[in-house]
Amino acid sequence: MSTYMPKTADIDRKWYVIDAANQPLGKVAAAAASLLRGKHKVTFAPHSDCGDFVIIINASKAVLTGRKLEQKKYAHHSGWIGGLKEVSYSVLMKTKPELAMQLAVKGMVPDTVIGRKALTRIRIYKNDTHNQAAQKPEKWEL
Repeated sequence: MSTYMPKTADIDRKWYVIDAANQPLGKVAAAAASLLRGKHKVTFAPHSDCGDFVIIINASKAVLTGRKLEQKKYAHHSGWIGGLKEVSYSVLMKTKPELAMQLAVKGMVPDTVIGRKALTRIRIYKNDTHNQAAQKPEKWEL
């Protein structure tokens, strides 16, 4: 028996909508990362990009469990001396909930060419409206 090698022409990409309202941020991000990689498909191969498109709505209504709102921080550096910037997740979820969701999904896909390509197929919205109605996305239940 030989290993299945998916061809580029054989990959069928679908659109899925995940509603993040009253769901843990990590649970939504894990489901989105799995869909982006294509791990739910029978034809999944880790060496090929066979994932689907994902739309996450209600990112502002996602919840963080425990004391993560007060304790967890997002830190990035400008590259200059003393350029470390830190933002707590309580501020981040109020001002930019899309960024918080994107960072969570980014941490769950591999840091490879395939993972970076998969991150281009995600759309994150703060509210329950999205612009991809023409693609006829299917609802994905968590």
